[in-house]
Amino acid sequence: MDMGSDFDRLLFFEHARKSAEAAYTKNPLDADNLTRWGGALIELSQFQTPDDSKQMLSDAVLRLEEALEINPKKHDTMWCLANAHTTHAFMVPDIDEARPYFEKAADFFQQAVDEDPTNDLYRKSLEVSAKAPELHAEIHKQQAFSQRQQSMGGGASSSASTKSATKKKKSNDFLYDVAGWVILAAGIVVWLGFAKNQVPPQPR
Repeated sequence: MDMGSDFDRLLFFEHARKSAEAAYTKNPLDADNLTRWGGALIELSQFQTPDDSKQMLSDAVLRLEEALEINPKKHDTMWCLANAHTTHAFMVPDIDEARPYFEKAADFFQQAVDEDPTNDLYRKSLEVSAKAPELHAEIHKQQAFSQRQQSMGGGASSSASTKSATKKKKSNDFLYDVAGWVILAAGIVVWLGFAKNQVPPQPR
């Protein structure tokens, strides 16, 4: 995804967040709006610093939990909650600290499947969530390796640098294969929510 499309996504989801926040003041018991709000925050968290991203994810969880209090069987909210916990887990280097987030995510993915067993996206999410801790270990292992290579400076040979870059690319590809679709799909939920309510993004 190029910078232009990233910027477009940022504008869209910021508008989505503001619209949901405004709608909340008029009707705080709208579970659909709370879910759109949470989904927008998950997307926006990808554009923040690590600390700000974690805070935004925490805010997303609060909104999504609020939606479930209103409608406990709302499966798209469960699915978004699972995405929020998954995203948070990948931001934590320590697997022991990340594991509870993965466990929460798997639980909410399972709940979403239970409520809507025919939903292919939910079932795929649940299947992939079982591999998330392994993916987490691989990503952070590669990051640590990359940092060690950088600390060596010019001492590393060009062939070693090339090998490191190749491993890093494979790791990144692995990340986006599994985690990228989670964030993208969260965005799809928000887009569809706006389409359903005929609230288009502001043109820029």
